[in-house]
Amino acid sequence: MSRALISVSDKTGLMEFAKGLVARGVELVSTGGTAQALMAVGLPVTKVSDLTGFPEILDGRVKTLHPKIHGGLLGDRRRPDHRETMAQHNIVGFDLLILNLYPFSKAVDSEADFDVCIEHIDIGGPAMLRAAAKNHVNVLPLISPDQYGEVLTALDAGQLEPLRQPFAARAYDHTAKYDRMVADWLAGGGSTCLRYGENPHQSAALIQATAPHLNCAAHARQLQGKDLSYNNYLDADSAWELCQDLGGINAVIVKHNTPCGVARGTSLQAAFAAAKACDPVSAFGGVIALSRPLDGPTAAAISALFVEVVLAPAICAEAKDIFAAKPNVRLLEVPEGRRPDRPWSYRSLSGAMLRQSFDRKMVTADALQTPTQRAPSKAQIDDLLFAFTVAKHTKSNAIILAKQGRTLGIGAGQMSRVDAARIARWKAADAGLATAGCVVASDAFFPFADGLQVAIDAGAAAVIQPGGSLRDKEVIDAADAAGLAMVFTGIRHFRH
Repeated sequence: MSRALISVSDKTGLMEFAKGLVARGVELVSTGGTAQALMAVGLPVTKVSDLTGFPEILDGRVKTLHPKIHGGLLGDRRRPDHRETMAQHNIVGFDLLILNLYPFSKAVDSEADFDVCIEHIDIGGPAMLRAAAKNHVNVLPLISPDQYGEVLTALDAGQLEPLRQPFAARAYDHTAKYDRMVADWLAGGGSTCLRYGENPHQSAALIQATAPHLNCAAHARQLQGKDLSYNNYLDADSAWELCQDLGGINAVIVKHNTPCGVARGTSLQAAFAAAKACDPVSAFGGVIALSRPLDGPTAAAISALFVEVVLAPAICAEAKDIFAAKPNVRLLEVPEGRRPDRPWSYRSLSGAMLRQSFDRKMVTADALQTPTQRAPSKAQIDDLLFAFTVAKHTKSNAIILAKQGRTLGIGAGQMSRVDAARIARWKAADAGLATAGCVVASDAFFPFADGLQVAIDAGAAAVIQPGGSLRDKEVIDAADAAGLAMVFTGIRHFRH
């Protein structure tokens, strides 16, 4: 390694690294501000403008966009034709690129004006990083001070080759994230740092979708309350998604990203009262989504309970006055507009990312199959579809007991389906809610009749489940023996 090109905005550790390179016989070439900093500590540096024979112009916008720079980064010196062209045009190759990009996010986070933010969009930097990463067999790209020590160690050991492909991948990932950040900002989106993540020792940020006025929790207007946390956003999004899937007048209460009470009603106040009655203990400290504008009487009922977040399409003046007495409660008005296009959902793994198409599937009455001797009534079908929609938004394994448009018991997040059924029944009994004649929804099939038997013992009259178990006949026979109506959906709604 004999030649390095340096252009950094973050100079952390750079002087020590540059001294180490010079001590190992590496020639330094650098842009204006970085070159001055290197020269100030006595290091020999060639300025980019001296190399190209062209001054930095347009307030520094044009300085590295030159054939002698990009030829030196892109020339593959393994190829005779490249070596011949480089020699013909007096282009000398680089072996190392040390570069990090203009601090665009800092400009945006500081609420700088538009023109200042525009000037913090790096153009030459991403171009050089992509060039070096493409030609990583010749040029090693570095984007962060945490790579400096590793490079010096590898140089001394003569072991640079194992670094080349991982460093190139990291460079491309860096420029991709940078471009996404700029694109989101220009389109009206962007990222916002949150107080903390799931726990206080974790950092977090909200990265908003680019389209404005989306009908979702992330685009809601906060009227009062503390800043929203990572968990607040997760719960608010879950509550609002279920609220929208149900339609009509409804109230949804979510705790730890799982519904703990859901109900429809002839009024918003009635819907909230029924949702709360399902599990008043878990509703404490919950997040509440309402499908209709929040009125005074409903606000008064909610304000009697400690809650973290309340979401609604609109919040009337009387409701605002009521919650003004509780300034820590976060009041959110969700904008009218289309629901976000969510073609993909993402989950991170150690060293990888999982992607799947988003679950927008809704079951309709005409898609139901009835394998039992008794068919459900129309009122039961309405309750079955209601319960299955709730199950879709509940952590698996999930069992929902419901009746007359309200949940009675929710068993969620269990390793076995029979335990989820037991919890749903126990929750209903603990809340003092009668389950005789209720319906039961299961997010996936009953693998055995034991889970169904818990529902039978609770007095269930109808069941909805995907079907498809090897023991479907055993489950159907148990339903017929108890006189239950059961319908199959043909689809499941696991939620991990």
